[in-house]
Amino acid sequence: MTETAKETLHVALRETRAAMVGKLDGLSEYDVRRPLTPTGTNLLGLVKHLAGIEYGYFGDSFGCPPVPQLPWVADGSVWDNADMWATPDETRDDLLDLYRRAWTHADRTIDEHPLEAPAVVPWWEEDRKATTLGVLLVRVLVDTARHAGQADIVRELVDGRADSLEQGDAQWWTAHHERVAAAADRFHLPR
Repeated sequence: MTETAKETLHVALRETRAAMVGKLDGLSEYDVRRPLTPTGTNLLGLVKHLAGIEYGYFGDSFGCPPVPQLPWVADGSVWDNADMWATPDETRDDLLDLYRRAWTHADRTIDEHPLEAPAVVPWWEEDRKATTLGVLLVRVLVDTARHAGQADIVRELVDGRADSLEQGDAQWWTAHHERVAAAADRFHLPR
């Protein structure tokens, strides 16, 4: 990979971060926090999780962990999904600020190292711990894009807002939904 590849990946990561944060725009405190899937997926939790991802892969893996350490990492509750939801004491502004600080920390690491720079991921299995900035940049971009996609769906569940709504008005989307449902219903088996 070349520096051009590095910049392309970095630009894509920045755009995906912005898309993720944009999913919270205009929503109430309740709506950014409420779980909308059986596993508890919620918008603010995704932001909190991604802050930890960026600090972990671009901080801890390069010997530059955040100071202070994230509380849910320090106490080990990250492994019990403590990073996937906002506690009542954690405000939207606090978690958005945390995510932006994680970006700054990560961007510095990305800017200062070539893609081939060695990294060590402490929580990976021993035979996989050694890696490179390039591998981690791709991994974080994929993870951020995956979570931004989840946020697209969660946001649509909250208030119907979807980025693709420019394609048609509410009537068009209702008709489209009915077409999709009718096609699926042909395969619905009685229970």
